[in-house]
Amino acid sequence: MDKMVPFDMARKPSKQYPFLMPLVWGGSWALTRQFGLRIRKVNMEGIKPPFLVIGTHQGPVDYYVGPLAMFPHRAMYVSDMEGFAAFGKWLYRGLGCIGKRRYVSDISVVRNMKYAISIGQSVVVYPESRHSNVGTTAYIPKNMGKLAKVMGVPVVILAAKGNYLANPFWDEEHTRKVPVEVTMTCICDKDKLADINESELQSMIEEGLAYDEYRYQQENHILIKNPKRAEGLHKALYQCRSCEAKYKMKTSGDILSCEKCGASFELTEDGWLSREGEKIHIPDWYEWQRSNIISELKCTKEPEQDNPIREYKVSIKALANEKGFVEMGTGKLVLNRKEFILKFDDEKAYKSIKDKQRDDMSIHFPHINRESVQTEYNYKGTGMCIVLSTTKCCYYIYSDATDFNPTELQFIGEELYK
Repeated sequence: MDKMVPFDMARKPSKQYPFLMPLVWGGSWALTRQFGLRIRKVNMEGIKPPFLVIGTHQGPVDYYVGPLAMFPHRAMYVSDMEGFAAFGKWLYRGLGCIGKRRYVSDISVVRNMKYAISIGQSVVVYPESRHSNVGTTAYIPKNMGKLAKVMGVPVVILAAKGNYLANPFWDEEHTRKVPVEVTMTCICDKDKLADINESELQSMIEEGLAYDEYRYQQENHILIKNPKRAEGLHKALYQCRSCEAKYKMKTSGDILSCEKCGASFELTEDGWLSREGEKIHIPDWYEWQRSNIISELKCTKEPEQDNPIREYKVSIKALANEKGFVEMGTGKLVLNRKEFILKFDDEKAYKSIKDKQRDDMSIHFPHINRESVQTEYNYKGTGMCIVLSTTKCCYYIYSDATDFNPTELQFIGEELYK
């Protein structure tokens, strides 16, 4: 099979294979024992499948929490193409997964979710679409209330606490022993669903998905004593709070420091960044960076829509289907106020693409089409990248440029989407 033939998103999903379920539940139970996982169910009396489960997506532990929360029932899971490539189409379909590309609108996904409901299967979806960068809720699409109304079944929120702390996105390779709590709450039963409007339901969903892992850590006196607990944090916190220099942050052990001004911040056992008696909340630092980018964008003159804001030499990998990644060679990534433009150097690689938009060796990704940008801090050990997708292919984009930071590009993409 041609590795660039697009995955068939329209194909109807399969129920989870019954013979796999003991392995799924048993494996999930075993993998969550170290966290002392507790699952609490609220307002679930009399709520029988199928229902729509909308979950927080803090980290990899979520993949094991879902099946345990659903036990003894099966469910179908909306999942990115990475899972199909990692486990193969047969197994991933057997686990009940519905294929999707992140931050790409595709009516096939909605149809497959509706099909799953029609055959009595609950559907689990993680609208944040990526693991949390700094332990707070990522962007929630504004159509979740509408989606829930379309599904026409009870709406359940699956909210986890501790998942991010156990595997922070900037260092998922090293697991911390942190208690994980999960609450499964029915926020809208089928009778209420008929009377509530989309806007009200959207607000209820967003409220149910709100979290701050560092607040949870501090309020519950959770101590993380890993001596290397800060390593990787500079990927999310790329701008110095002291001198405001960008791309000069580094981490070692429990210290986040700036190579330019020498300022250093200790990540304390209870989750603060501490310097000279000052305690900084990590999400506050993160949002401070976002506000700086927004200010920079506002200084850009509106008529200059096509003028580059950022420009990088990049290497490109493509993921069109479950057969795996295809090396696409090098190119250039250009970001302006209107779109991302990915330009290919390799003509042969470009010609293999099945969703070419034009003949200029480039693919265009308008900001208006995607509410966020997929960030990866160390995807499968290959380093930092961003992922831009069309309905037919995902493009993993890497750069060695010192000013290439996925977090910053995510901030820019989210702001220009607005």
